[in-house]
Amino acid sequence: MQHLSGMPEPLARLVEQLSAFQGIGPKTAMRLALNMLAQPASDVRNLSHSLQHLHEQVKFCHTCGGFATESHCAICDNIKRQHDVVCIVEQPVDVLMLERGHYRGSYHVLHGRLSPVDGVGPDHLRFSALDKRIAAGNIRELILATSATVDGEATAHFISRRYGHHEIQVSRISRGVPEGGELEYLDEYTLSRALEQRVLWDHDRASNM
Repeated sequence: MQHLSGMPEPLARLVEQLSAFQGIGPKTAMRLALNMLAQPASDVRNLSHSLQHLHEQVKFCHTCGGFATESHCAICDNIKRQHDVVCIVEQPVDVLMLERGHYRGSYHVLHGRLSPVDGVGPDHLRFSALDKRIAAGNIRELILATSATVDGEATAHFISRRYGHHEIQVSRISRGVPEGGELEYLDEYTLSRALEQRVLWDHDRASNM
């Protein structure tokens, strides 16, 4: 980014660092930087402290792959959840979104979706961890909540083929989720309805799509 004439180097450096984040352009970075400069120094120090310790304090659950502060997340440790029902999602943020829909089961986060064009295959995702959970014999239903994109659908097909021979019910969240839609951008009502109206996965229909 080209520095504006008269901009102090520390401010220019902050704008450049902020604009490196996805979804933040130079103008937004400038507004954020100026807003920080206008805030009390104590608020900015608190922000700095949070950023400094972010990677140290936020981890991923060993079981489901969702956000955690310890080796396991609060959802996996919650005995009131239905741990025999597992909702499969692409990213940890999808767990946060689905929690708004009052889902009471557990999750499995793949940390991505299959994409041959981008070189992302099964070995790049958390399928081995899911294999272990299924091998334990404590899962009765898998809910496919991958995105309604081409790669998301391909990932759902792969999962249904991989685990379809097990005595596990495989369902797909309802089409209340629009084609090409990401869970992150859906409202609470749509998410809740999509989970409640999930349908059994039709292997024959999926193969012909």
